[in-house]
Amino acid sequence: MPLSLQDIASPVFLRGLNSLSHLLDKAIEAGLDEAELMEARLAPDMLPFPAQVRMAAFSGRSCIARLTGQPWPKTDDNEATLTELKATVALSIAFIEGVDAAAFEGGETRRIELRFPGVELDFEGVGYLTSFAIPNFYFHVTTAYAILRNRGVALGKRDYLGQLALLQAA
Repeated sequence: MPLSLQDIASPVFLRGLNSLSHLLDKAIEAGLDEAELMEARLAPDMLPFPAQVRMAAFSGRSCIARLTGQPWPKTDDNEATLTELKATVALSIAFIEGVDAAAFEGGETRRIELRFPGVELDFEGVGYLTSFAIPNFYFHVTTAYAILRNRGVALGKRDYLGQLALLQAA
């Protein structure tokens, strides 16, 4: 049975978003100074921690929406606490889980246009997913993980990897 676009996209984003939610739980448990964390970044020219979480959450839900030709839930992008960031991640998870498989039909060749100041990117759906959306998503998840590690949150590779797709015992 061939893989569908949904088989490739939804599990990747759901796994990463669930891992990100877990990372936020670990940050809450660590008792970090949240105001300081909201300003934390890996390098001066990088976005701060909340923007990394927002971008990961947005990347997942907007990709699924673009591939299926539907609008995605918007946020105000003004989360100021770890709990508010978890709510944004949860919104993205709920959206992705609620998209019907039939909505992905034709998504492989759907034209996806991204416009940023000074940048215009045009893709077919599968190219958008594999060359932009997934790498961009993991860039932001990884950066959020690295910021938390840098701030002393006890995280390891398993926290980042999340739920593995292991064979079930017979």
